[in-house]
Amino acid sequence: MTNTHTTDHPAVEGRIASAVALVKTYRQGQTEIRALDSVTVGFDRARFTAIAGPSGSGKSTLMHCLAGLDSATSGQVFLGGDELTGMSDGELTRVRRDKVGFVFQAFNLLPQLTALENIVLPVTLTGRPLDRDLLDHLVGVLGIGDRMSHRPSELSGGQQQRVALARALLAQPVVLFADEPTGNLDSRSGAEVLDFLRRSVGDLGQTVVMVTHDPRAAAHADRVLVLADGRIVDDVDAASGADVTRALRDLGRAAR
Repeated sequence: MTNTHTTDHPAVEGRIASAVALVKTYRQGQTEIRALDSVTVGFDRARFTAIAGPSGSGKSTLMHCLAGLDSATSGQVFLGGDELTGMSDGELTRVRRDKVGFVFQAFNLLPQLTALENIVLPVTLTGRPLDRDLLDHLVGVLGIGDRMSHRPSELSGGQQQRVALARALLAQPVVLFADEPTGNLDSRSGAEVLDFLRRSVGDLGQTVVMVTHDPRAAAHADRVLVLADGRIVDDVDAASGADVTRALRDLGRAAR
């Protein structure tokens, strides 16, 4: 049964996704690694948030916990009104299937399927009816209409990532999580993917949470969370240009 327990913590109230006092630790030999150190944060609906920071900062761990891909050591995670903390593997699988969209650096397309088959596969597996109007819209906006019969090996990296975006958005997820989505792309293809993520928020009302180490990618977001050593060290609203510039400059220095 889905856990719908709620809390009156301000990070949860009215938020589409949130974490409260989230801790994640790993053991490496005799050493305990604290990947997340009591992180509390909420994400608003229909906003584009970048989680940024240097390697080892905890940004990917935070995303994996928020998306139900990894379990927390302690604390709470909420997504779309459900508390993920304490869910069984089967319940988490259903949440990921029904509420979460993923876009990864490695594209994760099935090589034996055409672009079209890759896009519709998740919806087909759920048994939900296919929204053909949305499919046509996504394929058209992403400019991949003439690639639908091609297999991944016949597509460029940018085209493969746009197929992955269409696949994720066709399922109309509560949150789209993007993990370094431009990491394997050239600068032009990367900019096109980021522009489309930005448009999906405005045109489709999509909530996007993106992990990146690239200050230029983070600059496309409405909001930038900067992590270091498992803690949020800056939370910048893109409406404040000076603060964004400073945060991204500091992030770039930390990453070098």
